[in-house]
Amino acid sequence: MSETTELTSQYSAQVASDLERNLKEQEHLSSEIEALQARLASVQRDHTVLVNLQQALGGPAPAAAPAVEAAASVPAARKKTTGTPGTAKQSAAPRKRSGKKTAAKASAASSASPTLVDLVREHLTGQSEPRSAAEITTALEQLHPERTVKTTVVRTTLEGLVAKNQAQRTKQGKSVYYTTPDTAASADSGEQSV
Repeated sequence: MSETTELTSQYSAQVASDLERNLKEQEHLSSEIEALQARLASVQRDHTVLVNLQQALGGPAPAAAPAVEAAASVPAARKKTTGTPGTAKQSAAPRKRSGKKTAAKASAASSASPTLVDLVREHLTGQSEPRSAAEITTALEQLHPERTVKTTVVRTTLEGLVAKNQAQRTKQGKSVYYTTPDTAASADSGEQSV
């Protein structure tokens, strides 16, 4: 009976040790994933700013950014496929062709309509008071229902305008508001005269 008790205690100690090592590895991997996600978000913000700057400078439309939103979350375990490798290659080829068509359509559409930078600048010029990125997005969605306008893209566009001194940023608590330099200058002079 003592051999069984000794063997059980050895197994218990080994399992406890394995569990502790497993938890430490999970924590380590989780911290690495968080660091990589933060780095990815930073690189994506940089990409968006660069794309907006390129558009503002009248450069060619950049290639579409890869869809990495799904990759930002922890991927599920891989499943074995029953299909042959040849069918996977055949299904991949049409996606590439459709991507080229989409890029061609996007460039044709962008040449016919004003850029988001122009729309945001025009909207800010028409406003007498500072606006948040969300307010500008809502206004642009109402004025241009045919366009898909996202708040994050508008915010990045606004930051690009701020970098070129074509807009000014003001913070009130946690909120950030944008205005044109002319509007901000007149608001400042109005406050000084009071």
